[in-house]
Amino acid sequence: MTPPVVIGIAGGSGSGKTTVLNHIVREFGADPIAVLDHDAYYRDLAHLSPEKRTRFNFDHPEALETKLMREHLDQLIEGESIEKPVYDFTTHTREDETETVEPRPVIIIEGLLVLAESLLEEQMDIKIYVDAADDIRLMRRIRRDMQERGRSIEGILRQYERTVRPMHLEFVEPSKREADIVIPRGGHNHVAIQMVMSRIQELLRLVENGALQS
Repeated sequence: MTPPVVIGIAGGSGSGKTTVLNHIVREFGADPIAVLDHDAYYRDLAHLSPEKRTRFNFDHPEALETKLMREHLDQLIEGESIEKPVYDFTTHTREDETETVEPRPVIIIEGLLVLAESLLEEQMDIKIYVDAADDIRLMRRIRRDMQERGRSIEGILRQYERTVRPMHLEFVEPSKREADIVIPRGGHNHVAIQMVMSRIQELLRLVENGALQS
């Protein structure tokens, strides 16, 4: 069986990872791409009180079930479908339903810490780090959390100061060293993104010709 191309996209909160991912999906279409977002694998906090959930450190690697994500990645690489968790960020719990993800020629792994986790990083053919200035990332995070997750500006800034920034400096920023490609200025650097597209096309040609082996 011809192995898929596995692409990792990492970067700080608000750096533009999703924008880069969307560029790739638009370029190649959704059909040949399976997406595993690390955010889907946050641990279910249903056993904690709402107050304790708000104090949970969501930016530490232990907040995510990376081992389960690796198991799902291996299944996709082997040509098996998986049931990806669905996470509710307003309640910090997993929903009962799951999302079926089918194996595809391209698998994209996206998330803050995917390059910081050797379980995931060692399976990647292309490692991308999306970079952006701290103030830009913070503004984007504020906008997202207020609009999509119903959070207050005070709560967002408190979390940023307490866990987001320290964990970024400890885990996310150092993972840039693992990247094959660093995209500066976030997800709107069209020249860098086109270079990524060219590399993906090159690897897909190798897959089609049977030259890329697992």
